[in-house]
Amino acid sequence: MTTFEKHYIGKGTQVENLDIVKVVIPVEFIEEAIFENKKDGKKYLSFEVSKLHQEDKFGRTHTCYYQTKVSSAIPTQDEAAEKQEKKSKKKSKKETAEAEDDLPF
Repeated sequence: MTTFEKHYIGKGTQVENLDIVKVVIPVEFIEEAIFENKKDGKKYLSFEVSKLHQEDKFGRTHTCYYQTKVSSAIPTQDEAAEKQEKKSKKKSKKETAEAEDDLPF
């Protein structure tokens, strides 16, 4: 299951009598929202603008965010098997090291 995490980067206000929303975003947040397309190697800025349920205390009517994929909290069978294998290897290395420490010479 793919889930997404929202990263809020700015807010905006709808322009009176028009279907235009003026959004202000700090530059450092823009840099975080830029991604590179693996197919064409170009960099893109992708974000979403969503209407707020009600205006905030500064009169802003919209919020702006970008999303990132979040790995599933429930591991797949392959991920679970891989994790178990890593644990087993760590445990056997630790046991070997402990056994070597017990040698009298």
